[in-house]
Amino acid sequence: MAEPARRNLIEPPPHRPPAKVAPAVAALPGEERVLRAAEKALNGQTRGFRALLPFLGPAFVAAVAYVDPGNFATNIAGGSQFGYMLLWVVLAANLMAMLVQSMSAKLGIATGLNLAEVCRQRFPRWAVFGLWIQAEVIAMATDLAEFIGAAIGIHLLFPSIPLFIAGVITAFAAFGILSLQSRGFRGFEAVITMLVGVIVAAFAFEVVLARPSIGAVATGLVTPRFDGTESVLLGAGILGATVMPHVIYLHSALTQRRVVGATDAEQRKIFNFEKWDVIIAMGLAGLINIAMLTIAAAALHGHNVMVQNLEQAFHALGHTLDHGADIFFGLGLLASGLSSSSVGTLAGQVVMQGFIHRRIPLFLRRAITMAPALVVIAVGLDPSRSLVLSQVVLSFGIPFALIPLLLFCRDRELMGSLVNKPSTTLVATIVIGVILSLNAFLLFLILTGK
Repeated sequence: MAEPARRNLIEPPPHRPPAKVAPAVAALPGEERVLRAAEKALNGQTRGFRALLPFLGPAFVAAVAYVDPGNFATNIAGGSQFGYMLLWVVLAANLMAMLVQSMSAKLGIATGLNLAEVCRQRFPRWAVFGLWIQAEVIAMATDLAEFIGAAIGIHLLFPSIPLFIAGVITAFAAFGILSLQSRGFRGFEAVITMLVGVIVAAFAFEVVLARPSIGAVATGLVTPRFDGTESVLLGAGILGATVMPHVIYLHSALTQRRVVGATDAEQRKIFNFEKWDVIIAMGLAGLINIAMLTIAAAALHGHNVMVQNLEQAFHALGHTLDHGADIFFGLGLLASGLSSSSVGTLAGQVVMQGFIHRRIPLFLRRAITMAPALVVIAVGLDPSRSLVLSQVVLSFGIPFALIPLLLFCRDRELMGSLVNKPSTTLVATIVIGVILSLNAFLLFLILTGK
């Protein structure tokens, strides 16, 4: 019997309802190579890591948001003020992130649409408009953290450059990174992964220098507790900086057309590969976040050094750890700001196009969302405090992305064979409940002044 002709993986599967299918696009040369490798993996011609390799990438792009400058601010503040106490929040938030990002990836694979597009199809117009407005506010809060973080990184490494000029440099650098998309998704993913590698190297070096207490780290990871309003505020900030609303939308967009399965079996295989992508990328992001807080606990709190902002942390780490620890911190912060700023702009485009079917030039999009960050820098507000508060804003935006995601992923008619298992839905419901409860408690503390 003759072997059936192999299909082009970039074409939408014929069995999906036309309303749910995004139009096929021509693959660039670099993408063709990845798609051919993915096809071999789905056909069983390659196995092991070689089969996984063409599917790696989307979660690494999403993971950048989990190690953005907001994480630096909240983790450094948490570690310097409360030692190892809030490590359990970091661990819990990253485990939540794995679940959330796997569901987002699954939605894109199963439907050929991203989360914002499914919301537009399934919800009434007033709800779609409300979700879009809050998503834009979240995008601005995200850019606030990313731009300020990158600008601080440039200013710390090159003190002669004013903070405002450093913010403008960040904007142009983000444009340069985003321009790589015109050559295919692989180049953009490679640069983002390289920048994440810089962050990993910087904090691995500082962990060695800090020599944290292994016992204290273990206790902090498994003992849930807070100590007053400020610890709850930082806990919510850590949560907002880790479970990022904008990449819940983005991840589904990164997987919706990357590799398309024509059958239920192929979709399940694609999702199995993407789960490993999520586990590896989010696991790496989790280790970075744990390292950030651990370094602050050992090098700052352990030496009774209290820091209020990233600039103080930069100098304090250089003083307590020496060996260029401050330079490595600045390099990690800069790499974080540049990569997350690019990813944030990409997420903003996904949100706008998905909710209201409008696309605006990247330059205008960048200008609108970076405006609050430049205002904060220009008027002289405390950049690091603004970073922490922006993460609190992000934590309040999480449910507006998570609840629709949960509703869609448990819908068998929409998801087909990739519908959530009852156990997955139960765990996701608990996660959303925890986030809502923490946010409500935080709001109560803020309003009552306790």
